[in-house]
Amino acid sequence: TMLPVVTEFVRKYSLDDFIVVADSGLMNGNNIADLESNGYKYIIGAKIKNESKKIQEWILAQPKVNCQMIEYDKGNGQRLLVGYTDDRARKDAYNREKGIRRLEKAYNRGTLTKDNINKRGYNKFLKMEGDVKVSINYDKLEADEKWDGLKGYLTNTDIPVSEVYAAYHNLGHVERAFRISKSKIEIRPMFHFTRRRIEAHVCICFVALKVYKELERLLKLSNINMSVDKVLALAQTIVTIQVTLPQSKQTITRTMLMKRHQRIAPLFNDGFWGTH
Repeated sequence: TMLPVVTEFVRKYSLDDFIVVADSGLMNGNNIADLESNGYKYIIGAKIKNESKKIQEWILAQPKVNCQMIEYDKGNGQRLLVGYTDDRARKDAYNREKGIRRLEKAYNRGTLTKDNINKRGYNKFLKMEGDVKVSINYDKLEADEKWDGLKGYLTNTDIPVSEVYAAYHNLGHVERAFRISKSKIEIRPMFHFTRRRIEAHVCICFVALKVYKELERLLKLSNINMSVDKVLALAQTIVTIQVTLPQSKQTITRTMLMKRHQRIAPLFNDGFWGTH
C-alpha cells in the first residue's frame, strides 16, 4: 500500500528530488524492490537481526561507541548504517528485563502453553521442552543482549551519515503529531457521515494541530520549560477583568496574573505574538 501513496504524492506535487523515509515496519523485500524499480531514493529502518550471518557478525564485531555510526556497503547502491547509543542500550535492556519478568511470573504460575510460543514481543524467548512443557530460553536471551543499543538504517542515497540519521529521526515528529491528533485534539472518533462534514472536521483538527505545534515552538523559543498541555491548563485559571469608570465611562481591561502564572507571563506581553 505504500507505493501507490508515494506515487500519487509525487504526481500531485510534481516532485523530482525527494527521499522516502519510513520505519522498519515497511522494511520488506517487495516495498524496497518497488521503490528501487521506480527510481525512488529512500531511508528505511533496517531489521539488522534479519540480515545475513556475515553482516550480523560484522556488526557485532564493531566496537560500540556512544553516538557513533558505522557503514556497510551492501552493493547495488545500498548502504547499511548502524548506530549505537548508551541511552538506547539502557532502554533495550530495561524493556527486555521487564518483559522477561512477566514471562517468569507466568511460568511460575504454570500458565504458559504452546500457544504462547510465537514471535510477538518477548514470547520469542520461549521454547518447548518435550511435547508439553514451555520454558524460557535463556541462551537466546543472552544472545539478544549483544544487540542492545544498536539501530540500523538502509538507504540508497549518497547523503552524509549525519543527514540520514537526522532525516530518519524526523519520523518521531510525524508520529507524535498523529498521537496528539488522536489524543489531545480528538480527531477520532468522528461522529459525521457526509463527506463535507468529515472533511470539515479533519480540517479543523489540522488547524488545531498547527496552533498546538506553534505554541510548542514559541514555548521553546522563549525558554518556557513547560508542555503545551500544562500551559493550557494553567491559562484556564487566569482571569481577565473589565472595569468601567463611572465618570468618563472609560473601560479598563486587566489580565490578573498571579504568582503561579509568572512562568507563562511572557505570553501575555503586548507584541509577543507578532515578534516571534
